[in-house]
Amino acid sequence: MATAATPAVHTTPAVPATSGRLAGALAGPAFFASAIAQMLTREGFDITRHPISQLATGDLGWIQIATFVLAGLGGLALAAGVGRTITEGVGRRALPILVGVFGAGLVSAGLFTMDPENGFPAGTPDGPAAQMSWHGVAHSVAAAVSFTALAVAAIVLTVRYARRRAVLPAVLSGAAALVLLLPMSPDHMSIQIAVNGLVAFTWTTVLALSQRRSA
Repeated sequence: MATAATPAVHTTPAVPATSGRLAGALAGPAFFASAIAQMLTREGFDITRHPISQLATGDLGWIQIATFVLAGLGGLALAAGVGRTITEGVGRRALPILVGVFGAGLVSAGLFTMDPENGFPAGTPDGPAAQMSWHGVAHSVAAAVSFTALAVAAIVLTVRYARRRAVLPAVLSGAAALVLLLPMSPDHMSIQIAVNGLVAFTWTTVLALSQRRSA
C-alpha cells in the first residue's frame, strides 16, 4: 500500500542570528576598550574637552575610525539578529530598522571624521575649528541620527516590555531613552557624549544578551 511522502521540513539555520546577537553584544565592550586605551595613551587628549570622536583625527586616527566602523557593523549584525528573533508583538518591524540605522550611523560617523580642534591632535591650535568641514558636518549628522534612532528603539522596547508587564526592563529601557534624548550641554558636551555612548552600548549589549537567552 502506498504511503504519503513525509513533507520536507525546512528550518532556518540558527547560526546567522546567533552570530548577529554575539556581534551586537561584543560591539559595545570592544568600542570602549579601544576608546579608553586611546584616551590614556594619545598625547593631549582630554575627555573634558575632546569628544571621543576626536580620536579619529591625527596620525593614529585610523584606530578610532576602525573602532567606529566595527561597532557599526556589530550594530547592523544585531539588527539582523533582532529581526530574526522578534517576530511578533510591538516592535517586530520597527526595532530591527531602528537598530540598523544606529549601526549604519556609526559606520558613517567613522568614515566621516570630525575636525581637529581645541589642541587635539597635538599641535592643533587651541580653540574650535574656524569653519566646520563637510566631513565634520556629515559626522555630526550621522552621530545625531544614529543615537536618535537608538533612543526611539529604546522607547519602542519600553512599550513592548510594558505591555508584557516586565516592569524593571521597561523602566531601564525608558531611562536609557531619556538619557539619549537629553539636549547637549555646550559646557559639558564631551562628557555627555561619552555618557551617551556608554548608555547606548550598554543598551545594545543587554538587548543582544537578552535575545541570546530568549533564543
